[in-house]
Amino acid sequence: MVQNHLPRVLGLMMKAARRIILALAVTVWGVSPAMATEEPAFTLVTKQGSFEIRDYAPIIVAEVTLQGGAERARNAGFQPLADYIFAKDRNGPQIAMTAPVTQAPREQIAMTAPVTQRADSASSWTVGFTMPANYTMETLPAPVNPNVKLIPHPAKRMAVVRFSGLGSAGEMEQMRADLMKQVANLGLTPVGAPVYAFYDPPWTLPFFRRNEVMVELAKP
Repeated sequence: MVQNHLPRVLGLMMKAARRIILALAVTVWGVSPAMATEEPAFTLVTKQGSFEIRDYAPIIVAEVTLQGGAERARNAGFQPLADYIFAKDRNGPQIAMTAPVTQAPREQIAMTAPVTQRADSASSWTVGFTMPANYTMETLPAPVNPNVKLIPHPAKRMAVVRFSGLGSAGEMEQMRADLMKQVANLGLTPVGAPVYAFYDPPWTLPFFRRNEVMVELAKP
């Protein structure tokens, strides 16, 4: 009898956990329940479970490259990028955020998702924030921090595997291996190093998080 009700109980517990997370976000960080986070636009080509192939539109990414392990680089890279998008290190006119609309004494760029990360060498990682689609290289404010670079990325076809968890080095390597195995099994050709994408704020419980590892595919 207890086993018959277990799925329903677990479902109710997960819903309750989501409500608690949302309440904390509203109370502590001032996040609106109606806030929408812009993501890079793509067209879904195919999907098999957690594996997808997507065609991405061109984007601009603010990037910073750091030495050290994956998790340390991700944490250290967040601050200079946040200082850039929230105008903590530069002046400028205000720009209304996508949702909700807010005002600030200095120019702000709407936060987007995901935060991306790729390995440039055995000890170097590049962390990036995707810029909102309404910006161009000409309209984006120039970074004050010389370590922050604005990089245009052309349209790409990407193979993607989604996973949850904290995005530890072990998890990242396991999912990278899974992605590359599926790409090889389909007879596809990867281009460059895999990129890791992290969509959720740090207060999100690990099993609710949306993380992805993706790799560019050669044009057919």
